[in-house]
Amino acid sequence: MQSMQFKPYGGLAQLGPAEIPIPTPGPRQILVEVAASSVNPIDWKLRGGWLRWIVGLAGFPATPCFDFAGTVEAIGAEVADFKPGDRVFGMSPLKTQGAAAEYLVLDAAYAAPVPAALDDRAAAGLPLAGMTALQALRDPGGLQAGQRALIVGAAGGVGHYAVQIAKALGAGVTGVCSGRNIELVRSLGADEVIDYTQGEPAASKPGFDVILDTVMNRPFGAWRPLLAEAGVYVSLLAKPGPWLQARTLPLYSRQRLRFTAVKPNRADLDYLAGLAQQGALRTVIDSVYPLAELAAALGQSQTGRARGKIIVAVKAK
Repeated sequence: MQSMQFKPYGGLAQLGPAEIPIPTPGPRQILVEVAASSVNPIDWKLRGGWLRWIVGLAGFPATPCFDFAGTVEAIGAEVADFKPGDRVFGMSPLKTQGAAAEYLVLDAAYAAPVPAALDDRAAAGLPLAGMTALQALRDPGGLQAGQRALIVGAAGGVGHYAVQIAKALGAGVTGVCSGRNIELVRSLGADEVIDYTQGEPAASKPGFDVILDTVMNRPFGAWRPLLAEAGVYVSLLAKPGPWLQARTLPLYSRQRLRFTAVKPNRADLDYLAGLAQQGALRTVIDSVYPLAELAAALGQSQTGRARGKIIVAVKAK
């Protein structure tokens, strides 16, 4: 089968096409014919050597992209939830083969049925970014109905899902984005939108119960004045300094500084699928690249200017 692979650690020049065998599913696995995948910053950060201390890699050559949507081709002997021909979507675990290939094998626990409301490309954008947004708001954030949430990077991959999920959880939502994305963020359900190009967002009305920072280009101290007395700031990634802050903050404040990393699972995929089927969650597609142009898709992600998700079309429509 055709795939795209990184040979060693390095930049996008290390990415190229490769012919690899179609994998065989184990007892609890499914073989998926991949229709589409999507790009997340972790794809180029890992392959460039960033974050290797967090997840490492099984080795090289490595097939990137962890999101997928497609059709079940074959199942293992112990798989009861799926059958060949089922449309599925999900997230491949970080240390396994990625979805930038015509076929993908993975444990059935990391896949879920595609909701009828979504086509393959919209479904492929949802798993990693959608679960990250959901888990960040729900778990370390503890967001409840009636509370106020501030989403930093509200037009990005994780951020645009976070706006919609926070609304579905019953929260009031303020999004932070650039001026060109204000109407998009409003269309996702944000009650208020802050244009960060027009001044410091910290000048906004304080009292947010949860701040989800998907951009991390300002220190925690820049956002802390906007938190409620017992508010929670959630970041997607931390350096040693913020980790120390998170440990010492409870000594003198009721505010909390938390970090989150996605944990793929079937229950959260089903929850996101349910929201999508209800019309409460949609994927904004920034651009679509064919599999052979994956390097260009990763390059677009590296600009940090994508609106919503960058999709990789593995199978032509």
